[in-house]
Amino acid sequence: MKLKQRVVLLAILLVIFIFTKVFLIDNLDTSAANREDQRAFHRMMTGLRVELAPKLDHTLQSPWEIAAQWVVPREVYPEETPELGAIMHAMATKKIIKADVGYKGTQLKALLILDGGQKVVFKPKRYSRDYVVEGEPYAGYDRHNAEVAAFHLDRILGFRRAPLVVGRFVNLRTEIKPVATEQLLSTFLTVGNNTCFYGKCYYCRETEPACADGDTMEGSVTLWLPDVWPLQKHRHPWGRTYREGKLARWEYDESYCDAVKKTSPYDSGPRLLDIIDTSVFDYLIGNADRHHYESFQDDEGASMLILLDNAKSFGNPSLDERSILAPLYQCCIIRVSTWNRLNYLKNGVLKSALKSAMAHDPISPVLSDPHLDAVDQRLLSVLATVKQCTDQFGMDTVLVEDRMPLSHLFSSLKMLFVGHQ
Repeated sequence: MKLKQRVVLLAILLVIFIFTKVFLIDNLDTSAANREDQRAFHRMMTGLRVELAPKLDHTLQSPWEIAAQWVVPREVYPEETPELGAIMHAMATKKIIKADVGYKGTQLKALLILDGGQKVVFKPKRYSRDYVVEGEPYAGYDRHNAEVAAFHLDRILGFRRAPLVVGRFVNLRTEIKPVATEQLLSTFLTVGNNTCFYGKCYYCRETEPACADGDTMEGSVTLWLPDVWPLQKHRHPWGRTYREGKLARWEYDESYCDAVKKTSPYDSGPRLLDIIDTSVFDYLIGNADRHHYESFQDDEGASMLILLDNAKSFGNPSLDERSILAPLYQCCIIRVSTWNRLNYLKNGVLKSALKSAMAHDPISPVLSDPHLDAVDQRLLSVLATVKQCTDQFGMDTVLVEDRMPLSHLFSSLKMLFVGHQ
């Protein structure tokens, strides 16, 4: 038998196998997937509390090397992370060897380099825990504690797409100013008895500095992703227009999701489901400011949607910005694994899990009780939205299995045929 004939026969057998798996034993697969989702949930709950400790057992690697090796195209950190406490301890305590203005953006931040060469982004405290940010959902300064809470929610939801974040106290006079660049140092000033800085950013003003309590400033530090994974910025398909009085298409076109599905990278691969996951995540934290998003570069839609910059959240516990869920209720699809996880977290489990996950953070308590209650309440709205979809279209249409789409299979087979012609 010629090589080409053997390849064709092999491809046909592969198609038969896949169709058998999908259509004949799909129910068995679904049950097995549900059981695995439940086991993963229990593993997550068991390892939820992260105690910050300096010791790294059974390795000579630095915390930074371990964290860098965790990053892969579909997750920032793995499900099992016994070294997480040591990495976060290092983020919260390692000596600062350089401080500079933050990377470009609209909000105040500082770029710090810790002992060992690791970059972190420092966001300063602007509000007390019980302060309520009034106005638009994206109003006000960044909330440093929101970055901490969002990271732990990412863990709880099982997404693992947010960079590591931990709270930290820094002494601006003894830890930052001696190692600050001239550009950062020029933005320092004293207000009363407090050391302050205003940095460099689009909205940074000398009249609106962030001030320490004396010299000690509370903030959050976010671990910089490894440079070997360059980022690519994308316009969010459900973003706002930034033009007064002009609506985005999704705000008036009920069939907008159908158009999105025909556009790369949402026409194949996991990106559209990532958008749906992210809308759930953002709704739970009250973040209406994700008008762009990042993935890894040259990914052709295969990379995860990375949950960066989550600080415009947890501003107002009364916020119920349903438009954040537009990708979910317009497309009416959601991953089975996400749906299962959300159901496991109802009846107060989410609030309890989030509170437990953040208990050992250096700036604990990270969130006030009204914000924790709001997350639980918003979860009910997400579940109700999915139920409306399943009532209208059926469970089989709305709940999407986390498996390779058949379109990807056929594309692979086509490449196989072409390669042997």
